[in-house]
Amino acid sequence: MTMTASKSKHPIKIASYRNMVSRMVALITLASAMLATLPAHAESPTAPTKTASVNAQVALNAYQGLIEEHLTGVLRCIKVVAASPEAQSADWARTRPMLDRLDKELETDASVWFAMPDGKYYSTSADGLTEQNLGDRSYFSQLMAGQDVEGDLVVSKSTGHRSVIVATPVMANGKVVAAIGVSLRLRLLSQFVDENTQLPANMYFYSMNSDALISTHRNIDRMFKHPTDIGDESLGPIFTSALAKENGRLDYKLHEKNISAIFQKSKTLGWHFFIAWQDD
Repeated sequence: MTMTASKSKHPIKIASYRNMVSRMVALITLASAMLATLPAHAESPTAPTKTASVNAQVALNAYQGLIEEHLTGVLRCIKVVAASPEAQSADWARTRPMLDRLDKELETDASVWFAMPDGKYYSTSADGLTEQNLGDRSYFSQLMAGQDVEGDLVVSKSTGHRSVIVATPVMANGKVVAAIGVSLRLRLLSQFVDENTQLPANMYFYSMNSDALISTHRNIDRMFKHPTDIGDESLGPIFTSALAKENGRLDYKLHEKNISAIFQKSKTLGWHFFIAWQDD
């Protein structure tokens, strides 16, 4: 679908990334079907075969790609808006029709916002100017320095939802005059992945930022928690060590169950992505 703001010459192609997403979903579905047959081929109940590792890696690559492409697709859309005369005017009334349409089209957003250099911002969820200020957000200085933001985890000021931020500065005459951002709901993002992965019942996906805060999880009740909030203190050093690496494998115990996982770091988001399974 193509979104076009009234009287604007800058169409917003919200579906530009859907072909990539479809390919990622197909890869995950294939890997999941293969993983579902693993118990029949395993050499031992606690040692997955080489085939298991390969199939888990396919699922991991596809899961990570699905998240990255979704967030990057959103970033592409708001960069198109940021390049428009409406946004460069730093006028909420002129820019709002484009942002309202974007808000309606995105399945995972909590709010689309338009921020001023002083931190005040307008939000589609607030139907205009909010009472909050973004000046104290760690990512705001990055935006005001002319840099994109992708992957910061916050509790949205305007909605209270656990969210991931995707945002871009609006430049006019070489200066930052505003910023456009989307607060994407992590619960909806996790549900989006779960609905498209069809992983076996004994497997799950999750991701963490550099502080070991869980950003997405098949069990959405575990989001925005640390491993030690879910299991015992022994998980702390295990995941601290994992997050210091680019990729690898983990074996740990959670709620008296033996869990194995493979992981890798996203260069785009700075998150680590995991595919885990229970060893019977």
